[in-house]
Amino acid sequence: MSSRPMILLSLFMAGLVGGCVPAADSEEATGADVQSALTARGTLEQIYVTHATPRAALTVFDQYGRIAQQGKADELGSKVFRGVLPGNAYSVVEDKTQQRSGKVFVRSVKDHLPSPDLYSPLKHELKPGFNYITTRDGTTLSAYVTLPGPKDKGPYPTVVAYSGYNPSQPGMVITPDTRICAKFPVLCDAPNDTSAMLASALGFATVSVNIRGTGCSGGAYDYFEPLQLTDGYDMVEVVAAQPWVRGHKVGMVGLSYPGITQLFVGSTRPPHLAAIAPMSVIGDTYTTLRPGGMMNDGFAISWVEHVVNRAAPYGWGWERKRTDAGDETCKENQLLHAQKIDNVSQAKGMAFYSAADNDRYNPEKLVGAIDVPVFLGGSLNDEQTGPFFTTLLDKFTASPSAHFVLYNGVHIDGFAPQVLTEWVAFLDLFVAEVAPFEHPGANEVLPMILGSSQLFKTPVAMPPSEWTASATREEALARWNAAPKVRAIFENGGVAGKAGTPIGTFEQRFDRWPPREQSAQRWFFSPEGTLSRSAPTSIGAASSFALDPAAGLRGILAPGGNVWDPLPAYAWRAPAAGDAVVMESAPLTEDAVMLGNGSADLWVRSTVDDADLEVNLSEVRPDGQEMYVQSGWMRASLRTLSSASTELNPIPTYAKAALAPLRSGDWTLVRVPLAAFNHVFRAGSKIRISVDTPGDSRAAWTFELKTFGGEVRYDIAHGPGTYGEDHASSLVLPLIAGVKAPSALPACPSLRGEPCRAYQAYVNTPAR
Repeated sequence: MSSRPMILLSLFMAGLVGGCVPAADSEEATGADVQSALTARGTLEQIYVTHATPRAALTVFDQYGRIAQQGKADELGSKVFRGVLPGNAYSVVEDKTQQRSGKVFVRSVKDHLPSPDLYSPLKHELKPGFNYITTRDGTTLSAYVTLPGPKDKGPYPTVVAYSGYNPSQPGMVITPDTRICAKFPVLCDAPNDTSAMLASALGFATVSVNIRGTGCSGGAYDYFEPLQLTDGYDMVEVVAAQPWVRGHKVGMVGLSYPGITQLFVGSTRPPHLAAIAPMSVIGDTYTTLRPGGMMNDGFAISWVEHVVNRAAPYGWGWERKRTDAGDETCKENQLLHAQKIDNVSQAKGMAFYSAADNDRYNPEKLVGAIDVPVFLGGSLNDEQTGPFFTTLLDKFTASPSAHFVLYNGVHIDGFAPQVLTEWVAFLDLFVAEVAPFEHPGANEVLPMILGSSQLFKTPVAMPPSEWTASATREEALARWNAAPKVRAIFENGGVAGKAGTPIGTFEQRFDRWPPREQSAQRWFFSPEGTLSRSAPTSIGAASSFALDPAAGLRGILAPGGNVWDPLPAYAWRAPAAGDAVVMESAPLTEDAVMLGNGSADLWVRSTVDDADLEVNLSEVRPDGQEMYVQSGWMRASLRTLSSASTELNPIPTYAKAALAPLRSGDWTLVRVPLAAFNHVFRAGSKIRISVDTPGDSRAAWTFELKTFGGEVRYDIAHGPGTYGEDHASSLVLPLIAGVKAPSALPACPSLRGEPCRAYQAYVNTPAR
């Protein structure tokens, strides 16, 4: 079964999580939107041209009359010239009519920091409702403001949400019940971002801002270009200066896209940023786009396409309602939207990782600069952004307080009450700067948001918070900073009688990532199809599997299945005979609690020059069910590892210079990184690992596989080679010493993000 229907559903839901309901049809701007004479404006290393003759040829001249760039206006008479050298007085000329702009000054991204006067509330008076924020280059960003009460009853603790979805779309009605709205006015005029909606219901002012080139914001869209970071800096400073903002500092909130933006904006160190609270984020754009070096042409490419398409003029639809009602700023801002970058083609061309091209898209390279408190939550089975966010957790080195919550589950589980209780305490401590308290009405309001058809589809309520016991902020802050920074929630969804409800059965805390309590437990492949703690001795033993070219497009959901259901309709396919190499341990004699990354260290022999490999880790339970745990992926030609790699965590460089094709017929060690996971393998269960073609493992990811003519086979060695070479393939898992699961074996299915199927024994095919 193809997962593409689920991809479209996920994209729609991503809009809902971001607070945006997609319009049925987007509307393109027309020539009627073009007015007056050619206008050119310099920005940071770019020139924005509008009101040229549609499709006219344009030339940029430098101050000496030399041609700097040439291009053509689009049908709206607009053009963005990118990569313009700063420090010059340019002019733009329309070739046919000889219309000439005035002098255009282009600044450097690196060196241009505006005067603090730009952020003065005298220049930016933000009020409840729809607003515009002017950034350092004169671009206006559309923003929607909510206050929890009258302005004169402030100041209020304030949070910002920032994305390319619909955060600034004017107010959203959560309930038509006027009695509830009288008590919680924001429910009848809510921000179109779920995190901001939750914060507003808990007494925070919210400012929800559209990224440049989206919604009613000016400029043209390009995935995390430097201007989006400088805009974020300016946005934070403008909001913080407002008289209704408590302490003149603001936090940032958001899950998924508005979570990822926090990592980029935080790295610019706005002076009045108080804290960030990102949820369900990526670790690196490359590893979500190309897990293991293979194109994720499922969710990753579909998401990029979705966002870029909505960044067209009037791309969401609601912008036209604004302009029809007389919003001339929104109308003017649409003129540049067609000048967006084709990020889809850009992403498809990103076959290898290079610092010059990829570092700016890689939060791993940025988060070390974040110097404010951080609260980050992530699902280790996230079907959209993926499980690779854990690569960030040891890199927030400048943050004075960084706390992380990890759990098995799906993309939306950052909104689960078991996470939100700590999220709210974090915002109380570092944004409101008060001792955490039980917010009145939280359990009256939150179920309306979280229990709706958009999210959990099961009753949810905020549990008592461990952080509300302190009498003063100082006492609470001391407790927070003394607490271990990593909180791991195990068996999310596994509470007896509440199968699939986002509640864990137990949790553990650790003072660092990866946990110091973690040890590497190695299991060797054997000719008998078993996993053993001892290396095998059979000379030349190996098993074989065939490349399945169709696997890359197959997902794990049944037709119409929804991965966000408490118990989704999964169709997790068992490997067909000859399509995998499967190994199983003997039944465990005691529980094995695991948390962290792993590695499948495979000795591979191929009939061709490359191998797209997937490893799937699962638990074979005493009740006859098999439960999925985690996967890992690797294109063998990209197997060269970074010097930062460890026994448990192989880290490929993905560099073109390190490309190393397989030599047909030779044995080659390929370490397949197993993404981080948390799981309890119960006493009586068996550990199972399968090696096969990527596919049949994800709800929304699909894989663009290499193609070859004829049958392709891969052999996996189990022991010494003919001349005594070490060809012992093995699996390394992250055992947590000294931890015992206090709960019984959970039902199967029940754990969120971990499908079940009836166990089927598997017989490996011996290598020829």
